[in-house]
Amino acid sequence: MRLILLLILLASHLLIAAQNGEEKRKEVVKTGWNYGVLPAISFDSDLGFQYGGLVNLFDYGDGTRFPDYQHSMYIEVSRYTKGSGIYRFNYDSDCLIKGIRFSLDLTYLPEQAYDFYGFNGYESVLNKSWEDENSDHYRTRMFYKMQQNMFRFKTDLQGAIGSSSFRWLAGINLLNFEIGSVDVDRLNKGKKTKDKLPSVEEQPGLYEKYIEWGLLNSKEANGGFIPEIKGGLVFDTRDNRPNPMKGVWTEAVIAAIPKFLGAESSFSKVSLTHRQYFTLVEENLSLAYRLAWQHTLWGDVPFYYQSQIITSIMSGSTSTGLGGQRSLRGVRRNRVVGDGMFLGNLELRWKAYHTHLFKQNFYLGINTFYDIGRSTSKIEVKNKLPQMSEQITDYFNFGAEKFHSSYGLGLRIAMNRNFIFGCDYGRAIDAQDGDSGFYIGLNYLF
Repeated sequence: MRLILLLILLASHLLIAAQNGEEKRKEVVKTGWNYGVLPAISFDSDLGFQYGGLVNLFDYGDGTRFPDYQHSMYIEVSRYTKGSGIYRFNYDSDCLIKGIRFSLDLTYLPEQAYDFYGFNGYESVLNKSWEDENSDHYRTRMFYKMQQNMFRFKTDLQGAIGSSSFRWLAGINLLNFEIGSVDVDRLNKGKKTKDKLPSVEEQPGLYEKYIEWGLLNSKEANGGFIPEIKGGLVFDTRDNRPNPMKGVWTEAVIAAIPKFLGAESSFSKVSLTHRQYFTLVEENLSLAYRLAWQHTLWGDVPFYYQSQIITSIMSGSTSTGLGGQRSLRGVRRNRVVGDGMFLGNLELRWKAYHTHLFKQNFYLGINTFYDIGRSTSKIEVKNKLPQMSEQITDYFNFGAEKFHSSYGLGLRIAMNRNFIFGCDYGRAIDAQDGDSGFYIGLNYLF
């Protein structure tokens, strides 16, 4: 996987420095522009080689606000040889507009094999043998995949309410989804005959079956445009934005998607998120948790939007769930999709070593975590199903939904407290959620 060697080498350097007595707790105050750079190199047997990289620039001005920055710019360009990729620009500042925190995100995410497991968590059965080439029941590795290209233009504004810790929040999020069947011909290029995927006509996946059964109507099956307008209230007492040691960060947000702006249907969602941070050992050990609930207030929500998690700040290129890197680590991405969802995360975060390298402040962090979530409001499936020629229990287990959970370990390497990269390894507790997941990226989960 990408960056594993870099992480090991840098972590080893930090450990050696600490053991040799080179650990330094007094931070170097940074001024002007600083940056962190990471390559993106990996290989996937279906998607091909990944190449590219990312850079995150921070402007600390004259240093009087350090470790707070004046401006942050994040740029990532990476792609796989068979078409998937990440093209992202993110900007964040509380100095561009006086008294306002302004965030902008411009992203294009083409995905040749995007996860689709159906609706309502455990009510949709996961048959691993259908995607296992060594199984007698093998169908296709792409059975739980579809193609999705997503474009996002997101702006968020936050302003203080008097001298309190409360802030108002407002934003616009324009999303465009292009969805279809996996382009098997493209993925088969360069493969030996024995390794090629069967065509969608020969072996349809779950996405094609949902269309056939009428669970995805013709309006939404191929994607659409989402013009999201949102407003809300934020209460924030964190002592550090990237990795707080104490404080509270709570949001209440309502997002409305009006049809007259180009959406295929009008609907609205509410999102409540509470995060809290406790210092257990000064500067070094903290306990953090997040509780989030999201629910449809009114209207018909297109299936491609149901997995979007409403948030004011993008800590990664995506904000989807439940399942995967940004929500339930170790559970398969988008395993839990419902009309309403609950999410909980608990993390113990330890800053194991502090040191200076290359005139930069570094710390090595280790975290353990437990994640939990479930669908709280179901998408209607049972009453929409037609008479099926296939065994219904192969696909559905109505009434089975309960909490999904996972646990794991993580490593973080932070530079100047703002550029944080690392990895998490999570294991799903129930086999119906998958097995495990290993994730490399930036920032803490929350």
